[in-house]
Amino acid sequence: MNTDSHPEPAKLLGDLRAPSLGRVFDLDPGRFPGMPMWAGHPPFQVVTYRTPKGLRIRQDQDWLAPEVNRENIGIVSEMLVATCHSGAHIDALAHITCGADDHWHGDSSAADALGDFGPTDHDASTLPPIVTRAVLADVAGHLGVHRLGRSHPVSLDEFEGAMARQGTAPPAQGDVVLVRTGQMSVWPDQQRMAETQGSGITRPIADMAADLGVTAVGVDTESCEVVPSIEPGNPHPVHQRLLIEAGIYIMENIYLEELAAAGVYEFLFIALPPRIEGATGSMLRPIAIA
Repeated sequence: MNTDSHPEPAKLLGDLRAPSLGRVFDLDPGRFPGMPMWAGHPPFQVVTYRTPKGLRIRQDQDWLAPEVNRENIGIVSEMLVATCHSGAHIDALAHITCGADDHWHGDSSAADALGDFGPTDHDASTLPPIVTRAVLADVAGHLGVHRLGRSHPVSLDEFEGAMARQGTAPPAQGDVVLVRTGQMSVWPDQQRMAETQGSGITRPIADMAADLGVTAVGVDTESCEVVPSIEPGNPHPVHQRLLIEAGIYIMENIYLEELAAAGVYEFLFIALPPRIEGATGSMLRPIAIA
């Protein structure tokens, strides 16, 4: 499936008519210095860049001159030092590489498409706006726990069992599939999160998503798949299957607690990733409309 394209107009119009409650759920847990981060990414930091006092001292802006600025107008600005994979985010197709040639989706590789300022194709500038039907499989709820145990591999049987228990219609082409492990129920307590770290989906769920041609798969964990991997020799089989082979986006750290508590398992999903050239992902503020 070519996930760089927009959804079919007929599907989009049908999905837009689906909400009946008019209730909006925020699926972004937020970001802050010291927030939980996957070990392979830099920490998230916000640094104050300009201040009213600093501006008055430097006097490096024309509008600061006393005859122009009698009201002493100032500004506060900041510099963000972070990976685009901070908090709720979406992986671009260039995020994961494979093989000695370090190739990613579409037969691009580090040798021919990785420059000084990031990948030159399938980067975050190619991420589409996502407006489509989504389904939530509350696997933790299905198994009767608040959150899955440490490194629990979510099987296809558990996914389908959760969907059946909820009475949710199966995902279809172009949909978004979301899976709840319950890890976000203790966000951002890093000590408690570490107790059950590593739960995630397995390759059969990725195969199902690829066969259906969904737009994206999202999970409420920092890595969508089970860690450590249960497949010998491949630490990230789900990322490989979805991003490299199928061209299906992955979303991580999606906040699903309120949806599950409200028993909302099918809804309109909207996520608008900023288009950043050279980035391998994009922070998200996803919402669900029931």
